[in-house]
Amino acid sequence: MAGIAFTRDEIKQKIRKLKKLEIRIRFGASGFSQNGLSDRAKLAGLVWNEFFALNDCKREEAKYSLSALAGMEKDELKEVISEFFFYVYYQFYKENGIVSADLFHPGLLAQFGLPYDADRDTIKKRFRELAKKYHPDTGGDSMKFIELMENYKKLVD
Repeated sequence: MAGIAFTRDEIKQKIRKLKKLEIRIRFGASGFSQNGLSDRAKLAGLVWNEFFALNDCKREEAKYSLSALAGMEKDELKEVISEFFFYVYYQFYKENGIVSADLFHPGLLAQFGLPYDADRDTIKKRFRELAKKYHPDTGGDSMKFIELMENYKKLVD
């Protein structure tokens, strides 16, 4: 097993830089004000807030705590950062009306148990697996089946 990638302080610095990068990507220079974040950036909310909690006792709803990040190896951290940027660019494209047909909502993909970068064929295959599981004719939950159908429609339409 390889050693830990970075110290907690190094991780904090790198994660804070990611926050600044997200602001620049999504809001440009208008993302910053003299007092920190601009009102526009505050209203829109940051993907960073959903992903990272640098103060472990403050935000349990964040996907990755400082403790979890500190325990990761470099390859795992790279994957977290790739996932973060996928979400950032997805949000940017959505806000600017340029979501492509090959870019799928990462939150819905997670509900399907799929990675953020799943392709259309993978989504279709997983949908069929879940449809068999939840279909009322095979003893499945009808409410989950309806939710599955709605989410699939949102993904592929």
